[in-house]
Amino acid sequence: MTSLDSEVYASPVDIRDMEIDDLATVYHLGEELFTSELYPYIYRTWDQWEVIGLYNTDPEYCLVAEIDEQLAGFVLGTIINKSTLVYGYIIWLGVAPHYQRRGVADKLVDKLVERMIDDGARFMMVDTDPENLPALKFFTRKGFGNMRQHVFLSMNLSEHDYYGRLIAYEREKADRAIWKRPRRRPNAKS
Repeated sequence: MTSLDSEVYASPVDIRDMEIDDLATVYHLGEELFTSELYPYIYRTWDQWEVIGLYNTDPEYCLVAEIDEQLAGFVLGTIINKSTLVYGYIIWLGVAPHYQRRGVADKLVDKLVERMIDDGARFMMVDTDPENLPALKFFTRKGFGNMRQHVFLSMNLSEHDYYGRLIAYEREKADRAIWKRPRRRPNAKS
């Protein structure tokens, strides 16, 4: 362990509400973490609107972790109210690689759980790719259970028949517009 590692381990993890000045940093950390290389379908939905939207609609469930005033991680969640049921949902949880395995995710989730209990949630949900074993181990350790695998299907629309016909039609329309001459209007005075 280097001296830098021991300093980071010794520094406390502070959890606080996400602020407007954190939006860009959280977004860029998510860009680094939620790539499509490992989990091509799950993480395709990460974009700036995820962060901004949740910050606008559910700011009380958008938390950040700091170590020595540096962003170490974040959690973004929401509460879902059904007629007879209120439950919490962890939508995104991310920890910067150099702060992983230092209790950052534990503290973020613990604080979010407390808030959701205070706000009437009686259970919580989280989802992840079934091959994301570190996440599965983490959430199981945190008390999440009743695991179900979810089948996710996709279709490449650029290979669909209609897509090909639409593209051909748009090309033909563009070609016609290029060769089409403007019509002369008859002069009303002549």
